[in-house]
Amino acid sequence: MSEEVLHRHRAVWQQKPVLRRLYENWYRDIIAWLAPGRTVEIGGGTGNLKAHVPGVYCSDVMVLPWLNVVADAQRLPFQSESLGNLVLFDSLHHIENVSLFFDEALRTLRVGGRIIVMDPYLSWASWPIYRWLHPEPTNYSEDPLVLKPPQIDRRPFDANQAAATILFERNHSRFQSRYPGFTVQHIRRLACVAYPLSGGFDHPSFLPEWSVTPILRLEQTLERVGWLLAFRMLVVIERRVESASIPRAAVGPSDACKVEEAAPIMHRVVEWMR
Repeated sequence: MSEEVLHRHRAVWQQKPVLRRLYENWYRDIIAWLAPGRTVEIGGGTGNLKAHVPGVYCSDVMVLPWLNVVADAQRLPFQSESLGNLVLFDSLHHIENVSLFFDEALRTLRVGGRIIVMDPYLSWASWPIYRWLHPEPTNYSEDPLVLKPPQIDRRPFDANQAAATILFERNHSRFQSRYPGFTVQHIRRLACVAYPLSGGFDHPSFLPEWSVTPILRLEQTLERVGWLLAFRMLVVIERRVESASIPRAAVGPSDACKVEEAAPIMHRVVEWMR
């Protein structure tokens, strides 16, 4: 089912120029925050970031022809301190235990490396939409940093759309206390009008293509009240200090890459890491 969704999203991407325009604008925002070094996209899904960031290594938990590697964000198959950036576009809220991901980010990012997150944001305007009209669940009472026992029947698209809002707004001090090796460099609440009017991947667009440019200009003004209107959150987190607690294993756990034809894919990982 999850693979079918991603194939459908790839088709929508090709057929919906308004959606491409919006995402291209967000990709530019992400690119502006990339640190030097190798970039890995976690939860790459449709693989669209590759067209905008040369050399990005695209990963997800499913075998798909446009991905570079299949990997679990909670067990990354990369060497310690080998990466410059981890990009998560609409994927943080799908990770079952985000604390395991941030542990792995501390291990795999070099000092000065960055996690760049674009995820749903719960504002006064977006909360009822996400809560009642979106197929993915929203649980604002959950603490994403609490470790949960793995669910064997969990699907890749299971989620909590409130995760980023809880981590970086409501419980920001708890995140910083848990991860002193990270500093949150930037938080931006965006996508106030254009994204909901675009219909996303699942609904028709109410925006004609000619209106995208003026609407994006309007967005810059509306972001001043992003807490009220925004549908997305851009967060930039930087690894700032050496940490004795970072695991020093040369590579993540062997079961991190659960993939068909694992040997050729891992060979590509090794070649890319050189």
